[in-house]
Amino acid sequence: MRQIATESELNELLAAEPAVMVLFGGAGCGVCQSIKPRLADMAEQDFPQLVAVWVDCEEGGALCATHRVFSLPVVQLWFEGQPFDRFVRAFSLATVRAAIERPYRMLFPEE
Repeated sequence: MRQIATESELNELLAAEPAVMVLFGGAGCGVCQSIKPRLADMAEQDFPQLVAVWVDCEEGGALCATHRVFSLPVVQLWFEGQPFDRFVRAFSLATVRAAIERPYRMLFPEE
């Protein structure tokens, strides 16, 4: 999972990639550190065209505030440059997977 630190980096990524998952978290957040590798594995194995990125809100607070992230963790899904779904604090990875499944299969039917 690559790290994004600025709004311009995120905007460039959203403009260039059709499917993006952003994990807003923190180095000191135990839940964030626990789900980060699981989300990365899920994206890599089940949704290879989905670009997964990490925003460290403890370092880049302005970017997190711009996206109204005030508690951790937050997973935000983007398809075709538009926000699609958002998961805050208490959520299951199965719920995230289910939210990705349908729009991902519509964008990438050959997989």
